[in-house]
Amino acid sequence: MTYRVLILGGRGRIGSAVANDILTHTQADITITGRSPDTNLDLGERVKFLVLDLTEVEKLRDAIAQSDLVIHCAGPFHYRDTEVLEICIDQGSNYIDVSDHRSYTQKALNLHEKAVKAGVTAIINTGIFPGISNSLVSQVIAQFDVPEKIHLSYLVSGSGGAGVTVMRTTFLGLQHSFEAWINGEWRLIQPYTDREELIFPAPYRRSGVYWFDMPETITLPHSFPTVKTVITKFGSVPDFYNHLTWITAHIFPRWLMQKNQTIEFLSHVSHRMTDFSNIFTGIGVAVRAEVTGQKDDKTVVYTATLLHKNTAIASGVGTGSIAKLLLESKLKHPGVSPVEAALPTNLFTEIMQEREIEINYHWLTI
Repeated sequence: MTYRVLILGGRGRIGSAVANDILTHTQADITITGRSPDTNLDLGERVKFLVLDLTEVEKLRDAIAQSDLVIHCAGPFHYRDTEVLEICIDQGSNYIDVSDHRSYTQKALNLHEKAVKAGVTAIINTGIFPGISNSLVSQVIAQFDVPEKIHLSYLVSGSGGAGVTVMRTTFLGLQHSFEAWINGEWRLIQPYTDREELIFPAPYRRSGVYWFDMPETITLPHSFPTVKTVITKFGSVPDFYNHLTWITAHIFPRWLMQKNQTIEFLSHVSHRMTDFSNIFTGIGVAVRAEVTGQKDDKTVVYTATLLHKNTAIASGVGTGSIAKLLLESKLKHPGVSPVEAALPTNLFTEIMQEREIEINYHWLTI
């Protein structure tokens, strides 16, 4: 049986990476969508292109009806509604997305019971971060008797191989303070504050990271109820970009940062800058997951790290591997779930080994 996969926003850098991963690791046929025709696309025999705007509800509904799996890559997700997910639930189609903002995550999670009743598996926040990062935490937490604190940090070199949409996501994430789970209570955090210099694997070594609003800050406390603190931090390479981002977050007037024209200007300028710096820094990503907790009546810290030379391709791996598991019926989890609540650690280990992604571990007893 040949499965049919619909990738919304499949022409973008992340969507293209997801499509390539699925083409490499499955026999599925793929339909990718975009808002305008593109005669330069080299699609291949198993890929079709569909001109589709998400506001064309009937056309969207028809495309979903013809698909076994729908993958939503049409970000940024800060202001997306859940219409795509709702149509999938109504029509019984499984769903994955690369959503990366808490507003969308919360709206999607509100549809959990409806998806359970429909028998639909909807897995949100796949990709690299969130996505593989969440599963990395889940794998580490499995080593503890009582996990108590999660500290997730990410580094991206240059553009990460992603497009302007990811730049928009970064600047949109600087607009508002956000709640984080700290010492068993929700506290308000200002974005791009509290710089920490952490040790990452080579070639990154010691690098600076800052508080950043990610959906993990709300999903991980619910997925792992004994955890009292969840920290999510992000940094750029070279460090020069961190200082520019800090200035944008704390010096620029708030009213200016909330204008669409400002976000578009900053996104395009930043993308041009990183296109140049990519020559020297590469476009890789490092993920560092540190968990503190109790094991054998001792307080221990367990750190796991992974690297990938291309951030966009890593996102494709995170989402594409989940797609493969769903298509092969190895993964079935009715409802709307973040990836760490849906993907068992044994399957995560399997897909990381299949993709030859190395994970390094380090124990420390306090």
